[in-house]
Amino acid sequence: MTATAAGVGAWIRYGGPLQDGEIEWAARHYRTAVLQPWETEAAARLKDARPDMTVLAYRCLSSVRDFEPPERCASGVGWREARARGWIACRAGEPVEWSSYSGHFQARVWDADYRSTWAQRVAESVEGTAFDGVMADNDVFEDYYGLDLSAIAATDPRAPADAAGLRAALAALVEGAGQALADRGRLLVPNIAEARREPGRWKRHAAWGGGFDECWLGWGDAAMFDANTAAAQASQLHGPGLGLLRTPSGGRGSDHDGSRRGVYGLAMFWIIGGGAPHLSYTATGHDDYSRTPWFPAMDADLGRPRGPVRKSGRVWRRRFEGGVAAAIPDGAVGGTVTLPEGAVRPGPQGRPDGEPLPRRLRLGPHEGVIALTP
Repeated sequence: MTATAAGVGAWIRYGGPLQDGEIEWAARHYRTAVLQPWETEAAARLKDARPDMTVLAYRCLSSVRDFEPPERCASGVGWREARARGWIACRAGEPVEWSSYSGHFQARVWDADYRSTWAQRVAESVEGTAFDGVMADNDVFEDYYGLDLSAIAATDPRAPADAAGLRAALAALVEGAGQALADRGRLLVPNIAEARREPGRWKRHAAWGGGFDECWLGWGDAAMFDANTAAAQASQLHGPGLGLLRTPSGGRGSDHDGSRRGVYGLAMFWIIGGGAPHLSYTATGHDDYSRTPWFPAMDADLGRPRGPVRKSGRVWRRRFEGGVAAAIPDGAVGGTVTLPEGAVRPGPQGRPDGEPLPRRLRLGPHEGVIALTP
């Protein structure tokens, strides 16, 4: 049975095993899903219930995991094969393990044979499944995992000695994998780190199906970006392809954590993106991908924009057919937003039947509001 589509949510669900009822819940509340690549039955159930939902298989561009069995491999190439073919980076003769993720070892993404094999294996793996494509994690910008690239390059003549070289190797991998998937009619959506720091980075890496920004509007609940940095991310919401956006919320538990950051990120999502159908949004804590986070405003329908983004003082604001989205992307001082008469918060199911809002609402730094007009 086809589920009724609702909301702008992204279900980033490549953590622990799926739980009873999650597929049915996701079909009602999300527009995009990212699952582990072996969750083929779940992908089929989602597409059967929601043919319009985009369902992607998780893969890691940059690591090989020594704890993964071959039949459940989130990396593009399994551990045994990578070791046998010399595709694990080494430093001082030892495999390079990521400093913050035990059991994750750096792949030699600068090896053309590794890149070609990764692209073909991943593209072949989605054939005969309901997956629309692949979300490729760890399209990194810097050395986030203590690799010490110069030490690797000291004994590996092909290895890059700096982050710029690592980025170039990953760009080549994205292009090769994107083409291999496109040849099969599938999408590649990389987790593109810090695209704002390099002109054209998002557009190039998202060219094969879209992009995922895991740090949209901030690094963490206590490390949100200032207004200028938020503005620098704005172009990512206008394509090409899909745009998956995750704002850090510090969340835990089976439902939304109640963090104000989640509503703030959603308000900015509407303000900048205008509710475009190629965009989807989530708010989670760090590596918090083992649940179905949701809050009612994620299902709220503001309708089409009725004008451009307005900035007054520290307030960013945009009017829609069904209400207003407003936010303060400033980390120091709040501001006051004027709302339409009779505006309400989204009710329990995202409808315009929630708590009445005042005409003038004070918002603190990195706070937002979705105000619906019944």
